[in-house]
Amino acid sequence: MQQTNNDRHHDQCPPHYGPETPLPENLVHPWGPRATAAARHKDQSNTPVVPQLQFNDSATNTPNHNSRQPHSGIEATLGSRYHQAQNEDDGHQAGLQSLLQRIRKLEQASTIGSAHALSETAQDIIASRSGLSESQTILDKSRMLRWSHWLGTAPEFHLIGDCYIEVLGHSKNFSKGDAEIQALLVRIGNGLQKCKSIARRIKLGKPTRCLSWREFALSTPSRAVADTMVNLYFQSFESTHRILHIPTFWSEYRRYWDDPERTTPDLRLKILLVIAIGSSLSEYSDTDTNFHNMVHQWVYTAQAWLSGPLEKDRLNINGLQIHCLTILARQTFAIGGDLVWMSMGSLIHRAMQMGLHRDPTHLQTMSILQSEMRRRLWATIIEMVLQASLDSAMPPRISFDDFDTLAPSNVNDDEISEDTSTPSGNSLVPHARNIYTSTSIQLFLLDSLPTRLRILHLLNGLHTGLSYTEVLALTTHLNDTCREYSTFMKENRAITAFHRNLLDYLVRRFVIVLHCPFMSKARTNPLFYYSVKASLDAAMSVISPEPDKGFSHLMTIGGGLFREGLWHAQTVICLELLGEVDAQASDGTLHRKSAYRDLLKQAVRDMMVLVTERIRHRETNIKSHMFLSMILAQAEATAETTALDAPSPSPRLRIAQSAVESLEVCIGLLQDRVDTSTTTTFPSPMDVGLGASNPPDGTGLQGGGEYGSQGFYGTGVGGIGGGFDLADLDLEFFLPDAGFNYQ
Repeated sequence: MQQTNNDRHHDQCPPHYGPETPLPENLVHPWGPRATAAARHKDQSNTPVVPQLQFNDSATNTPNHNSRQPHSGIEATLGSRYHQAQNEDDGHQAGLQSLLQRIRKLEQASTIGSAHALSETAQDIIASRSGLSESQTILDKSRMLRWSHWLGTAPEFHLIGDCYIEVLGHSKNFSKGDAEIQALLVRIGNGLQKCKSIARRIKLGKPTRCLSWREFALSTPSRAVADTMVNLYFQSFESTHRILHIPTFWSEYRRYWDDPERTTPDLRLKILLVIAIGSSLSEYSDTDTNFHNMVHQWVYTAQAWLSGPLEKDRLNINGLQIHCLTILARQTFAIGGDLVWMSMGSLIHRAMQMGLHRDPTHLQTMSILQSEMRRRLWATIIEMVLQASLDSAMPPRISFDDFDTLAPSNVNDDEISEDTSTPSGNSLVPHARNIYTSTSIQLFLLDSLPTRLRILHLLNGLHTGLSYTEVLALTTHLNDTCREYSTFMKENRAITAFHRNLLDYLVRRFVIVLHCPFMSKARTNPLFYYSVKASLDAAMSVISPEPDKGFSHLMTIGGGLFREGLWHAQTVICLELLGEVDAQASDGTLHRKSAYRDLLKQAVRDMMVLVTERIRHRETNIKSHMFLSMILAQAEATAETTALDAPSPSPRLRIAQSAVESLEVCIGLLQDRVDTSTTTTFPSPMDVGLGASNPPDGTGLQGGGEYGSQGFYGTGVGGIGGGFDLADLDLEFFLPDAGFNYQ
């Protein structure tokens, strides 16, 4: 059967959304989770096509109050390694029994009208966040507090919040007149001040941000090192972020090495950025300081080049590729990674100006390679928009009503070129979806894109509402998608642990944000308890990926989405640990050994190890280390206080002591970096062939442009500028991912 393009756009296949809970019927778009690889938009109207599952985002601003409740076995859909480990380990049975005890206690405390309370509670939580007229807009350093501010209102964090507030000098609720605790709080304040001072010294030694893109000579490491880094890039990031056509890039790469002097500036930048991103998976830049500094200068130069006047070499496919690579490099090296959402606006506008939001079948005749590259780039840009929106708690600023570009074909790069043609002028026939190609992983990301975009619209929109039944439906769909690509990846040996880890990371962290509004309410309303389990499963998958050296190194040095995801996961795990301790203390069972509690404590310790390595390498913000130390101290002190043996220090004293100990460790780590940097002479821009003067049109990165006078990095620890004053500290400095709510 044949079908025209116009006919196809009018067809709407009923979307599958979980085993029993469908999406609203008006949610349609070509990037659906059950879209087959053969469902392609054809270049000829008489070419047979198979309808794809379609989504339309027009209803995202309207709450879905008609969604059916997912099946009672929804818990069985979870397939995280954490959940499997619990089932496989008989020693965790005691922990599971503890969970059941907590649920029973909550059920006893709930009212007869708990079912009605479920809907009211869910709407109240969402209204306080997304209803502009009925909520308080909280700004911190000119930024909106993130979505996980909800978690910060949990009572489990109040002790740590009281400690922090007393350090600011705003109350005496934490020390309660205890002289020993008060002395420790003074030391905490001094320690924070010293960390701030050392962090500023470290940032003064970073490569210059005053770079020019007008005239620069390419400076790269040796050919052998460059080859290694480029191979690392194509073996890792290019799987999820389809930016380059691999054969074309290698041809350009060889041409550059044959005659570097005749290489155009845009090609030079493209090669430099690929080398840079690939090096994020290697320890080479950790041992070669000059190479590390060169990488940062390349990224600054690329951003300056993009910020210049829109000339022909920017408003083309090469320009979009450089823009995407720059965004990715900024996040892998923590160069303004928390400001990516603003940059994505420029990127998506350029892409739409070039027509990437329209499928190539609606445009002038172009080669199959050009059509596929436009589809791949558009899918990559949309994925970047989603991740940036999640991290910034800002609207994605795109909906499925804004584009009709179809998903790329499931083909390998070496199967398409400028000369590729098909019989009778028809479009390229892709492989079936069960066949692995260089586009397969991007297609799996696209399967979940409608669900993830809807999550962002519901949580970050100004006039949206969220029902718990819809939360469960969205979770079911994400779990179905994860299960499908997990099965596919196990059956294809060409897929590496890095591929699995990165895909899991990009998808599963949306479960945390989805359940965040309900997780903190689960201890007063047992109907929300599934949110605890779903969030915890997702958090454990984030902090416990498959062993892979490259991915571990990325999580050690990465910023932007690679840092935000860790913060989100640690907040969820810490909240559950303190909740478990409090529940067992109330039940009188805290003195007993609990495998589940031990599992959570070990997860916190593992996160502390990772945070320590981040500070040792690149991070100057010590808040995560301090927070994790205080959480662990509170949990252990509470358990010791309720034990039957000799009395132990109070939780308040232990929390303050742990904060001091954490600051001492962090000061030592930061000071070691200062001592190391003072023995290294940073190369000037001319030494690395990138120039030092600002262009005459003022597009340099110093003193203006997109990031203002602070450049990419902003100011010192926590973004506090000028001299350090404890009065300048706020809750966002201490824990940006979980604010605190005090009456």
